[in-house]
Amino acid sequence: MAIYNACEKLLKRLEPYQSSNPKGCWEDWVKAAYFDRVSLSATGFYKTPDLGYDFEKNEGRPFHYFSYGVACSEVEIDCLTGDHKNLCTTIVMDVGISLNPAIDIGQVEGAFMQGVGLFTLEELRYSPEGVLYTRGPGMYKIPGFGDIPTKLRVSLLRDAPNAKAIYSSKAVGEPPLFLAASVFYAIKDAIAAARAESGLTGPFPLDSPASPDRVRNACVDDFTSLCPPAKPGTFTPWAVEV
Repeated sequence: MAIYNACEKLLKRLEPYQSSNPKGCWEDWVKAAYFDRVSLSATGFYKTPDLGYDFEKNEGRPFHYFSYGVACSEVEIDCLTGDHKNLCTTIVMDVGISLNPAIDIGQVEGAFMQGVGLFTLEELRYSPEGVLYTRGPGMYKIPGFGDIPTKLRVSLLRDAPNAKAIYSSKAVGEPPLFLAASVFYAIKDAIAAARAESGLTGPFPLDSPASPDRVRNACVDDFTSLCPPAKPGTFTPWAVEV
């Protein structure tokens, strides 16, 4: 809406040139305005109406509208190394009536892969003295080509206009990030299947991100029983959680 506001300002400045040369084209009007020293840049501002929230009363309207999406993911884990492979992900995202489907689908794909990093790879690790270990690409891993699901299908929800935005569209940037939680829970489901083969059932903890060390240790077997966790206070940890 702020862009729309700026465009309206520019169109108003070009109105005299359109009126004086109705058979001209866009380039003619812009050229005439330029040589007439009319500003061809503008800023737009838009204040979303009727927003307000009372945190003490836990009531109000904090957002103008919401974005919705759903994802289903299939993964395969290696119980010996803790590594995993993203096999397939299907996403349906509500973006209202898309202004540019190609851009919106690209945004959904990018945000989803950002979420894959959040839920399976990226983690800040500090020494007990507070030194950040994970700095630079050698220690801090972000998603690569191999982390993209082998089959990644993205579709936009049809017939879902949004009357609260320009041309019934919806903004889509980082909201699809959380859809990558489907990968995290698919990994946890695969771990549960591996644990069942060892005779273990019921709930178990799995912190995010689902890194290879966490996946491996969660797949309890004869090897993990040979390395029981040390009791707190009996050693100096290599890294601490913040």
